[in-house]
Amino acid sequence: MSSILDKIDEPRDVRKLNQDELSQLCSELRELLISRVGENGGHLASNLGAVELTVSLHRVFDSPRDKIIWDVGHQSYVHKLLTGRKKQFPSLRQYRGLSGFADRDESPHDAFTTGHGGTSISAALGMAVTRDLAGGDHHVVAVIGDGCLTCGMTYEALNHAGQLDTRLIVVLNDNGMSISPTVGALAKHLNVLRATRGYIQAKKQTHRLLSPLPGGKRLRETLRRLKAGAKAVVMPTVIWEQLGFAYLGPIDGHSISELETALIQARSYYKPIIVHVLTTKGKGYKPAEDNPSHFHGLSPRGTGVDTTPTYSEIFAQTVGGLLRDNPRVVVISAAMVEGNSLSSLIKEFPQRIYDVGISEQHAVTLAAGLATQGLIPIVAIYSTFLQRAFDQVLHDVCLPDLPVIFALDRSGIVGEDGKTHQGTFDLSYLGLMPNMIICAPKDANELQDLLYTSVTTKHPMAIRYPRGRGQGAPLARELRQLSIGKAEIIRHGEDIAIMGIGSTVMPCLEAAEHLAVEGVDATVINARFAKPLDRELILDAARQVKKMVIVEENVLSGGFGAAVLELLEKAAASDVKVKRLGIPDEFVAHGKQDLLRSLYHLDAPGIARECVDFLTRVQAEAERESHTPVAQ
Repeated sequence: MSSILDKIDEPRDVRKLNQDELSQLCSELRELLISRVGENGGHLASNLGAVELTVSLHRVFDSPRDKIIWDVGHQSYVHKLLTGRKKQFPSLRQYRGLSGFADRDESPHDAFTTGHGGTSISAALGMAVTRDLAGGDHHVVAVIGDGCLTCGMTYEALNHAGQLDTRLIVVLNDNGMSISPTVGALAKHLNVLRATRGYIQAKKQTHRLLSPLPGGKRLRETLRRLKAGAKAVVMPTVIWEQLGFAYLGPIDGHSISELETALIQARSYYKPIIVHVLTTKGKGYKPAEDNPSHFHGLSPRGTGVDTTPTYSEIFAQTVGGLLRDNPRVVVISAAMVEGNSLSSLIKEFPQRIYDVGISEQHAVTLAAGLATQGLIPIVAIYSTFLQRAFDQVLHDVCLPDLPVIFALDRSGIVGEDGKTHQGTFDLSYLGLMPNMIICAPKDANELQDLLYTSVTTKHPMAIRYPRGRGQGAPLARELRQLSIGKAEIIRHGEDIAIMGIGSTVMPCLEAAEHLAVEGVDATVINARFAKPLDRELILDAARQVKKMVIVEENVLSGGFGAAVLELLEKAAASDVKVKRLGIPDEFVAHGKQDLLRSLYHLDAPGIARECVDFLTRVQAEAERESHTPVAQ
């Protein structure tokens, strides 16, 4: 059988297919997704569940003239395959290849760059308003998952869209999941609608049975009217109507004919409309259907079996001990229970671990409220997602100086998820906040010690740690109380001081070993704390060697190195030469972590080369100054 996908170069090619060809296309798309995501890593279950929906959208709407906005964007792989990126698809999530999310820089069919949940309706409304002002007539479609309905920004946009009463189509892809099962009151509301899967099947069966009977058409019409009346009573659709939206659904999200009928109907509406689509996450691949959380995001194939625990797992293991030892400790996750490795702990502490959904702002202020009443809240959150709660951290936690602990997973370079997910800004945006303590462990043991220390600290404290396997010796049984703001020297040398923080410390130590082979004797400092800095240790080391290289997996602007420069300036240490290594003023693209660290000279060989170049430049400057004639 010839491949249907081979014939698809742009969306209008999909509109030429008959029903049998569409069925084959969906099968081929699923086979390709399973193969390529298994090889490259990425989001599998969510894309498998959106195959028929994506095909139907491109049959009913005319992209890129019609705007299709994907929320969060990790379910846009099929969209990429149908919009001219089929030949590039093997490069998915690879350096300089296709992004794992919708990206305006990649294709005109990607109407909005997305990576954080809950943005689609706001962006779509902006596009719809622009269309209206320009007198246009194209359609704007926001495709949002039910997990994003836990996001407050979504309701702000829904409220405004209903007020403006402009033409806008919101497709609610409801699979009962974000990464973990969707939580909250609205999830319970949707469960009532989701329970109508049986109703959808019954409707199909009734249609099939009545069609050949005499008077079957009249019977079906009578049943339709009865159904409409009953549906108005039992279906809890009033929430959408109160927001100013028409409601259409629920629709079988794996029936292209039903999807097309619904989308064509939605296309004719003169006001905002919700099209409620029921899908199965992982559809067509039984392992993913049975365990959609596990198959939400996969690591690339061929990475080998490594039993070393990840930093996320070490965090969860340590927090488990803190929960058992101290009844005042509670944990808050923003739809990242799986990502933060907290699933098993929820079973043990169902009343002390709260998953608030994709609601980072609420998570932070909830923690602030808990802290005012004497509890010790730990907010387990990815670095890139804490950005969304900047004001809550500043205003609700730091201003009243509340002892909230922020466990910042995936800080620094995260790899293949790319520019929307790199955690390269937290040292900068947290560093400007008064009362905030910021630290980063050099290895797995130090992560445990910092968590142990954090529960006795009476101030806001952020602990940033990287994505990946925990470095260092086997985990210690006894946890240590560390002094706030104290660094450590882990190697003594006389020629240069290299200071790292967090994930850069061990590469700095390795770089020092490379330098030793070349006859350069380096001091290596584990800063441990970005705020407060260990003023005494840093100034002593700087004044002894006069040459310092500072290494961080963070943007250089306002980062750790900038804070050290400020310290040296205040101490009038103008004779100390400093070089900073970190991320320049740019967003870090997607690619493997090791590759990206190498490109930014944040691995051991790169740090060593930068140190040699720095020493060479300092020496050349000293020689030039020594030969400069003194004016008479």
